[in-house]
Amino acid sequence: MSLSSDVPRDLRAICLPRWGRVVPTGDVIPYMVLDPQGRPVEPIRRFLRDFLARGHAAGSVRSYAFDLHRWWRFLHVIDVPWDKVTSGEVRDFVLWMGQAEKQRRSPRTTSAATAGQVNAVTRKQNLGDQYSARTIRHSNAVLRCFYEFVIDAGEGPLVNPVRRDRVRGRRANAHHNPLEPFRAEGRLRYNPKVPRQRPRAMPDERWNELFAAMGSNRDRAILALAVSTAARASELLGLRGADLDWGDQLAQVRRKGSGVQQWLPASAESFVWLRLYLEENGTLGPDDPIWWTLRRRKQSGELLERRPLTYDALRAVLRRANAALGTNWTMHDFRHTAALRMVRSQRLSLRDVQVILGHAHLTTTQIYLVEDDHEVLRRVQQFLAERSQPEAEPAQDQAAVGYDADDLAVLLGGVPR
Repeated sequence: MSLSSDVPRDLRAICLPRWGRVVPTGDVIPYMVLDPQGRPVEPIRRFLRDFLARGHAAGSVRSYAFDLHRWWRFLHVIDVPWDKVTSGEVRDFVLWMGQAEKQRRSPRTTSAATAGQVNAVTRKQNLGDQYSARTIRHSNAVLRCFYEFVIDAGEGPLVNPVRRDRVRGRRANAHHNPLEPFRAEGRLRYNPKVPRQRPRAMPDERWNELFAAMGSNRDRAILALAVSTAARASELLGLRGADLDWGDQLAQVRRKGSGVQQWLPASAESFVWLRLYLEENGTLGPDDPIWWTLRRRKQSGELLERRPLTYDALRAVLRRANAALGTNWTMHDFRHTAALRMVRSQRLSLRDVQVILGHAHLTTTQIYLVEDDHEVLRRVQQFLAERSQPEAEPAQDQAAVGYDADDLAVLLGGVPR
């Protein structure tokens, strides 16, 4: 078939087949994309090996594997070899993702009625069944990185199919110095625009409701630490016994991505809940995970086994609380709340907040300087309420005993009373 960029395709009729799968390996390369025969897809395997060797985390390898697996399934439907693609296939892939529904292993149950809708309590939009603009942009970045690797290795198409737009009317790196490395110029051509979303703080009354819905000291300790340290969920779940400084009330986290260890100050309340939780679980060793959960063994349904708390188990805790409260809070809302509280404090500088959040660039922290719309609305409503009330007449000064009001008016000026 023709590989021209102008091949007409009925994108709405495309349904990705269940071709291959992404599996954890337990080996050096933590995740692998397998074909229907159970064999590793060789170009992806070589790319993921190189990607991991460049210092990326296992979670990033997993994310890239799933994006490449989706791309391979799309190419299987349109019958185009991976090394013969053009920018037209990338364009059609982006258009298909923009209108397609995500395939799920199991159909939605209770969340089917609220998918994509705005929650009435939190005013946050629930996750929908469509691919978001951020997902499409991430997919484009993965494909761009993959084809850069295979082209450098002497494989694949001659030109990267994930192209960049021209900068000021000229192509990217038009005047590149061959003695210097290439720099990324111009946005990826088919990247959709991402609407700017302002981070919002959780109101105090909503925080109190959610905290009261926690059923154990463990869950209360996690939430109290999250809202006081602004740490990510994965960073909190990685805490071990040696990462707690009880004297100075500090918690040491390993930053997402870089893995840098950093001490973060925590509130006194969070350490109180930590103490109550740890007293229930006995002695904690320096290398022992702090957070544990009980799970039934598969062999015997009655015996309970202690296991480290995972991210999925923590999400289940929030999911149960959200179902009871009619909300859709996530762990990242606590990070936003902590950041906005610190930014609004007069005692902390923006640089202080940047260090606590672990941002590499100050511009990333500056998103928290934007005034919350709901705070603005609250102040304007208060202003309108005050305007609607009649102003009280100012009290007139009374003359002291022994003085005549008319004489004072003549002496000091003014209208006699």
